[in-house]
This record gives sequence, C-alpha cells and structure tokens, in this order.
Amino acid sequence: MTTSDSEFNPDLLIAHKLPETRYTYNERDVAIYALGVGACGQDAVDSDELKYVYHENGQEHIQVLPTFASLLTLGSLSNGLDLPGFKYDPSLLLHGQQYIEIYRPLPSKASLINKVSLAGLQDKGKAAILELETRSYEQGSDELLCMNRTTAFLRGAGGFSNSSQPFSYKNYPSNQGLAVKIPQTQPSAVCEERTQPSQALLYRLSGDYNPLHSDPAFAKLAGFPRPILHGLCTLGFAIKGIIKCICKGDPSAVKTISGRFLATVFPGETLITEMWLQGLRVIYQTKVKERNKAVLSGYVDIRGLSSSL
Repeated sequence: MTTSDSEFNPDLLIAHKLPETRYTYNERDVAIYALGVGACGQDAVDSDELKYVYHENGQEHIQVLPTFASLLTLGSLSNGLDLPGFKYDPSLLLHGQQYIEIYRPLPSKASLINKVSLAGLQDKGKAAILELETRSYEQGSDELLCMNRTTAFLRGAGGFSNSSQPFSYKNYPSNQGLAVKIPQTQPSAVCEERTQPSQALLYRLSGDYNPLHSDPAFAKLAGFPRPILHGLCTLGFAIKGIIKCICKGDPSAVKTISGRFLATVFPGETLITEMWLQGLRVIYQTKVKERNKAVLSGYVDIRGLSSSL
C-alpha cells in the first residue's frame, strides 16, 4: 500500500494539473529514431525506407515515421509523477499499451509544447494502472499535431484507495485502444524483419535510457535472462512494416495507432507482423519467429488507399 485511505482524495487527484513539457528535435534525431526501429536494417538502399534517413531523390526534408510521436511522452512516467495521494516506483513500471493519433504529418524538425493530463487511474490492489495523455503542439501554434495515450502497469502501487470501492477513473472513449480480435483468415500482408543484437542500444539513443534494455545485471534483477527490447521499438518495427506493405510506403497515410504489448522481445530476434485490412483499419499482430510467440497486437486506422491490394 502506497498511502493511507485518509490521504487519498479522488477529487483532488482528478483536478490536479500536470506541468507542460517541451520537446525539441531535428533531422538527426528523426534519422536516429528510424535506424532504431530498423529502417534500412535489412537493405541499406531500401527504396521504401531510405527516405526516413536520407534526402532521397532531392527531397528537401527526410520523412518522419508516425511512431516518432511516441518519443514525446518520454520522461513523464519514468521520472515519477507528482500526483496527490498517489506514489509509485518508476523502476517497477511495465508499459501496457500505446495509443497515438496523428493529426498532420510530423515535421522533420520542431520545438513542441506537450500538455500532459491524467487520462485514467485504476487501483488493482497490488498494482495500479496509470494512463497519461500527451497533446503536442508546435511552439507558437494552437494547432494540435498529435496525441499520445500511454498506459502503464505499476507493480506495487495499488491499495491507495478504499479497498471496498477501489478507485477507477478514465476520461476517454471506451472504444479506443481496446484489445483486438485477430482474424482467423489469411493475412492481407506479412512483413518479416530481424532485429539486430544491438537494436536496443541503438533505440535507446532516442531517449529511453531505462537500464532494463542495456544493463545485463539490471535485467537479471528484473527477472530477465538478458536485456530486452523496448516495447515502443517493437511497435516502430510493426508500424513501419504496415506503411510499407499496406500504405505503399506513405507514412502520412497513418491516422491512428493502437498497440498492446503482450510479451517481451530480445534483441536479435526476428519479428513477423501479420496484417489484415478491414476497410480503412489494419488489424495486426507481431510474433517472435524463433519462439512463435505473439508479442504485440493492435490496429492502425489509415486515411485512404492509393490502390486496392
């Protein structure tokens, strides 16, 4: 139990304003992120992926993968939020889900202001589920660029509310980010990519420095035989594959991304992403080939198709 019942005031928690954060990035950051999620990792001159790391064919700016938006949430949870009547240990955090809405293509460099708010909190007894919403605007603009909703499972952080009526709050539609039902039919497309043994070390350069992904001793203390791959890195691989196979290589076609993390991935393993196109929604599931284990599932809503599959 993190706090006594008398300290916890639901109204105070819901009314609490979280501080704005700032995030500035440039083309180098965009390219490092793309390499971190496997761009050109199988083929250095991949015609679908070179545009994420190089000014291909004279293009003025490199293109930005929509999952780059997930970096805007870094730091909010890992540093420990100051929420009234609620405390948690950031080292015991497990990433559960990520939901992203992209309102316009991400620029290749920008200074952003992130408005962070509590989207949900549930007392599960021994653990808590915490959801943060981050709305990102370019500095000096009122136009919303993207929105992230991050769901974290916090071990040891439950028991902060009345046990007879555990606290449960959320302020977003229930149909967003739900677990998807994987079709039993043949997928519309399949993408297979091998991650590099150094993949987590490369991905961490984008700002997620949790030692669980780099330090063998820390990983063993957390119960893993060796460092694991970031969940958001796996998500980046999957969405990049969907853009290549379904969206004809056009990252601006992606409107909404929902991903649910099911199991761990170890750097060096091969990811197989199966995709089912249903109207303008792509249902997907990513498995580790070597263990035949599902590690990620979700959906992507797209703006349109240039031609039918």
